[in-house]
Amino acid sequence: MSIFNTGINHLKKTKVVPIFLTITDDYAKYAAVAIHSLMKHTNPKRYYRVIVLYDKLSIPNRWRLRNLVTKNCAIQFHKMKYNLYLQIIMRYCATKTGSGDFFSAAVYYYRAFIARMFPMYEKAIYIDSDTVLLDDIGKLFDIDLGEYVLAARVDPKVSAIPQFKNYVENAVGIPAKEYVNSGVLLMNLKKLRKLHYITKMTDLIKEYDADLVAPDQDYLNVILRGKIMHLDSNWNLQPEKEMPKDAKLVHFNLFKKPWFYDDVDGGELFWNAARGTGFLGDLMRGKEKYTLKDMQMNEIQLKALLEKAEKLSKVKEPLLKTPPEE
Repeated sequence: MSIFNTGINHLKKTKVVPIFLTITDDYAKYAAVAIHSLMKHTNPKRYYRVIVLYDKLSIPNRWRLRNLVTKNCAIQFHKMKYNLYLQIIMRYCATKTGSGDFFSAAVYYYRAFIARMFPMYEKAIYIDSDTVLLDDIGKLFDIDLGEYVLAARVDPKVSAIPQFKNYVENAVGIPAKEYVNSGVLLMNLKKLRKLHYITKMTDLIKEYDADLVAPDQDYLNVILRGKIMHLDSNWNLQPEKEMPKDAKLVHFNLFKKPWFYDDVDGGELFWNAARGTGFLGDLMRGKEKYTLKDMQMNEIQLKALLEKAEKLSKVKEPLLKTPPEE
């Protein structure tokens, strides 16, 4: 085991709760906040293992993230290997716009490899690095998936924004009331392996080569349609002015991030969780350097994303088709 990994389960009688994040070096400081908030809300009688999937992650950042470990919560690092599936995805990402770098980067597809890469786990959680935990993530892990392959929250922005709603229903071919956000996933890895999920995704990529708005999320919704349990909104809560008292996880989705903007609903939750991560100074300096020009560029990207969604919603039939059952 690498000196950068921790992972010995000293609570022998408890099942490991595996939680995955996928990051780049630039996102290490934001992931640190998510991980720190997670660790502050663990059950001391349970054992948790945070597993970070990465392509490039500097040794100093691995050291700093490793310093977040607690007695019952470990961190492990796994570098992605360039297999055939990843090569297909990276070639696809290089030629598609998605929603700018945020969605089109190959790192957001790493979650699709979890089931294949970690056969020792039958069940796991995935969270985006722009999240903050307010409750024990073990409670999410304990949800019974039954016959479902995974659980995720129906994406609230799809129903709230007409361009996204029309795009999802017409171009992706999924009713808005079924289309889920992939930022928080409870996964039955055993069923995902049986479905050959990563193979189905790359087959769709090769067959349709579609230029989508939220590619990896769109593929997930199409491939697993009818197999997704809908999570309570409190496990993937989009920021609100008045957060519900029973909120469990806040997801700072899309462009307006608390580490750049002053007026983000729930932003204080992020900054409170940032204290004690070892990255607070980096985050504060990054916010100071974020200029009006950067904010304007964000607005331009969001406008372009909406325009793309509206344009794609005019198609006569969905850009993707659900793979046949085996």
